[in-house]
Amino acid sequence: MPFQRIEAEKLSQSVVKQIEQLILRGILRPGERLPSERELSERLGVSRPSLREAVADLQERGLLATRASAGIYVADVLGSAFSPALIELMAAHDEAVFDYIAFRQDLEGIAAERAAIQGSDTDLKVIDTIFHKMEGAHRKRNPSDEAELDAEFHLAIIEASHNVILLHMMRASFNLLRQGVFFNRQQMFKNRTTRDMLLDQHRDINAGLQARDPMAAKAAVIAHLDYVKQEMSELKRSEKNEEIAQLRYAHEQDR
Repeated sequence: MPFQRIEAEKLSQSVVKQIEQLILRGILRPGERLPSERELSERLGVSRPSLREAVADLQERGLLATRASAGIYVADVLGSAFSPALIELMAAHDEAVFDYIAFRQDLEGIAAERAAIQGSDTDLKVIDTIFHKMEGAHRKRNPSDEAELDAEFHLAIIEASHNVILLHMMRASFNLLRQGVFFNRQQMFKNRTTRDMLLDQHRDINAGLQARDPMAAKAAVIAHLDYVKQEMSELKRSEKNEEIAQLRYAHEQDR
């Protein structure tokens, strides 16, 4: 008969499964520091030896990492999604920028639809809260905070879609965006008119989500990324024109 004796699960394995689920669902993020051993064992209601055994298992599998005199952190599991050679290759070719935007349009459109339908009320509150922070940052002269909140806003939508594969794929690509592999996000926010347009587009996305209108949310995401594509094309063309102008200027100086 195909039956096996049921064994009581070790406490350490219960701890492992809980931490795995928190990482998988994106609640514990790469680089995030775990509480101290004492605090974590108390929160989980397990002994320190059981906790140490669980942590050792997760470290061995590359999900947790120890930093000297700094504690235990969630490992940079996203950093391994793209090889260094591929990252260098993408950074060197402009076409990767537009492929990246097309990739985002496809997946974020789906994520916005799902978030409008399946996101909880709390998910939508998180998105709305980040949008209002964007409005506050918009009034500042330095666009760096607004650019960072832009990424957080889009990731919050992906989190609200409750698809863990989509979440980790998009987190990995946003990690590269933050590193400037595809383009410098702050370039997009330097021009005041562009900043105004971007804020209005995020307002439309947020409105569609808060109304739980999947078609409106998806359309707003696609329109926003169409605008980003257009602006990046203009930036690339301006950079190329400036290179040519500098060559002409250098030639004129030599004559």
